[in-house]
Amino acid sequence: MPGGKKVVGGGSSGVAPTATAAPSGVRRLETSEGASAQREDEPEEEGEEDLRDGGIPFFVNRGGLPVDEATWERMWKHVAKIHPDGEEVAQRIRGATDLPKIPIPSVPTFQPSTPIPERLEAVQRYIRELQYNHTGTQFFEIKKSRPLTGWADVASYLTNSMPTLERFPISFKTYFSGNYFRHIVLGVNFGGRYGALGMSRREDLMYKPPAFRTLSELVLDYEAAYSRCWHVLKKVKLGQCVSHDPHSVEQIEWKHSVLDVDRLGREDFRKELERHARDMRLKIGKGTGPPSPTKDRKKDVSSPQRGQSSPHRRNSRSERRPSGEKKPSEPKAMPDLNGYQIRV
Repeated sequence: MPGGKKVVGGGSSGVAPTATAAPSGVRRLETSEGASAQREDEPEEEGEEDLRDGGIPFFVNRGGLPVDEATWERMWKHVAKIHPDGEEVAQRIRGATDLPKIPIPSVPTFQPSTPIPERLEAVQRYIRELQYNHTGTQFFEIKKSRPLTGWADVASYLTNSMPTLERFPISFKTYFSGNYFRHIVLGVNFGGRYGALGMSRREDLMYKPPAFRTLSELVLDYEAAYSRCWHVLKKVKLGQCVSHDPHSVEQIEWKHSVLDVDRLGREDFRKELERHARDMRLKIGKGTGPPSPTKDRKKDVSSPQRGQSSPHRRNSRSERRPSGEKKPSEPKAMPDLNGYQIRV
């Protein structure tokens, strides 16, 4: 991940699903409390959480579309294994000649005058109509390391035509009945109010209209929703704002702040959420005009030296330096600036 990632709290030990290699090359998950159990304080591999669903193993189609024969047959064998009706349900569906045609949702389109809140509701309706895949096989390989150009099929792309709307990922890790569950939504900020787009089996764990005054209010609302279905919130991961440039090769920063709920305590948890919100506002403010190569260069140089320090504090220091200088800039700085612009 990019420099500046902030990890707060370490987490307590516990039993969690782990990923292992299956003979077919597809990673499977185990939830036994033996040697395969993962401690909560062990670091997670990048992308590993994409293959976990509350300890339930599933396959990933890595061959693209259309699905090849081997993946297709493996999917139906897995369906027969995990479905309560077993092989019967697979035979009933595959042998049917009059299956109803599945409606394909239409991507929402907007008039320039359509208010942002109405656009968000339309995007959420579209996401809801996509529904869940219950086959146990994930048809698209999800790689979080992809740049924005590779995420044309998610909510961040559907909101790309809304330049006044800021978007950032929010990931939740919860604990229930011996297993850990992960859920991600797209946080939004419009007019200084926070909300989110997402998909869930629970109505109160997906869409949140942009009506929350602070980021902490939004996250705590999700925590309350989790508690109503007996899930305990363990960690929250917050990313930075996603670029509106559909051709951007910049990778999405998924885990700029990683907050351990138990270790932080209520008040510090709220403070860290607001610290992240301030950091996003600083980056948004920098992006309103042409980028400053001098500031970017200073940030890049200082970032490795400051380790896990707060991004907000680091940005604040880099911004105070130019304003505190009383001497005019030296003439020799001008060639360096031009050279930087040429390289970009």
